[in-house]
Amino acid sequence: MTRNKLRLAIVGAGPAGIYAADILLKAERNFDVSIDLFDHLPAPYGLVRYGVAPDHPRIKGIITALREVLDRGDIRIFGNVRFGEDLTLDDLKKHYNAVIFATGAVHDADLRVPGIELEGSYGAADFVSWYDGHPDYPREWPLDASSVAVIGNGNVALDAARMLAKHADDLLPTEIPANVYEGLKASPVTDVHVFGRRGPTSVKFTPLELRELGELRDVDMILHDEDFDYDEQAKAAVAGNKQVFVIDKVLNQWRQRETGQASRRLHLHFFAKPLELVDDGSGRVGAFRYERTAPDGEGGVTGTGEIREIPVQAVYRAVGYFGSPLPGIPFDKKFGVIPNHEGQVMVRDKETGDTRQMYGVYATGWIKRGPIGLIGHTKSDAMETIRHLINDLGNWWNPESPSEDSVVELLESRGIRWTDLDGWHRLDEHEMALGEGEGRTRIKVVPREDMIEISRGEV
Repeated sequence: MTRNKLRLAIVGAGPAGIYAADILLKAERNFDVSIDLFDHLPAPYGLVRYGVAPDHPRIKGIITALREVLDRGDIRIFGNVRFGEDLTLDDLKKHYNAVIFATGAVHDADLRVPGIELEGSYGAADFVSWYDGHPDYPREWPLDASSVAVIGNGNVALDAARMLAKHADDLLPTEIPANVYEGLKASPVTDVHVFGRRGPTSVKFTPLELRELGELRDVDMILHDEDFDYDEQAKAAVAGNKQVFVIDKVLNQWRQRETGQASRRLHLHFFAKPLELVDDGSGRVGAFRYERTAPDGEGGVTGTGEIREIPVQAVYRAVGYFGSPLPGIPFDKKFGVIPNHEGQVMVRDKETGDTRQMYGVYATGWIKRGPIGLIGHTKSDAMETIRHLINDLGNWWNPESPSEDSVVELLESRGIRWTDLDGWHRLDEHEMALGEGEGRTRIKVVPREDMIEISRGEV
């Protein structure tokens, strides 16, 4: 008896896509599986390679686990292939039984306040992509401000603040690209201000991220006593939640430190609601204006009417990530995700308004649930999606050309210079060799064309 075979495409070669492939290959099932992983970047690993600060080697250790999955050799990779341009949904239906979208959320969520369009106003996600050497971002970044505001109280906000305040020479042991080191080295920054709308017991960052912030050399941590006059709810949070307890302990330890000797200062401002980026008169950011908030007794905050303003020349918004729409795939513009039921993509009928399953199409990771949770949470997320994929066998597509060679022939016919697993190994070895010459783990290759040529053995 011939077993069914699932030809599966996964769009997105970050943790979400790789975890989904691994879970399916290890799952109990009554059919064979062949998986092709597509990514618009020439290298795999997505957010771990291009969304984690270079001085986070412990988090980047996740790459080791992902590498083990790919190096088994039972998953094909096609890098430098753009869905919607190089490969369409119709193409996938012709060659596969189903597709899982694991494209993540890589753009900055909006912050709707006056002045956000001023010169000197930036998205933290764009800044992260720059300092992580993302090939699709400019090589230069305008680091000309001595005083900077970072809006947000999550891990991305702390990453951005840390990279802005940290002395560039202290980043040399990491895989920081040469152009990023030079840019940060020339930065005139002396003060970085981090603003959060709620109090210290309501922050979204983790204790690990917070501790790292306080380890910066020659950087004073500046906190304000008025932010630590806790109400009963805040006191209960400290007493009843281990993570909040640790964060409170770290912050209060910083309050006891002597300040005034360092060349740079990192200020933490709580109970600060963004109101406006103030124009300096020339179309540039000149100050950050905010309203002082206060606990509302129900776990939230309320405005006090007290308006404050701090002179800054640049503002980074770190208020969350947002997904991007994909051609031919439903998209929720409000939440920046693909509408789905536990990973099964749902589409609304234009005539009846009814919602139904879009057979053969699935989602996992941040494009499925939104940019919440740490990288490790994508495993349980992928398990849910894979469970439905397996159970939906009767609703898979029936591809007319399902052979593994047919996809290669299609890409070749369109002149797509894709990269594969062997190509990633070549690029990986090249980057490590660059780093070895300077006593570092690796130095990233940044230009896309260089990545492609090295991966394809064209140099």
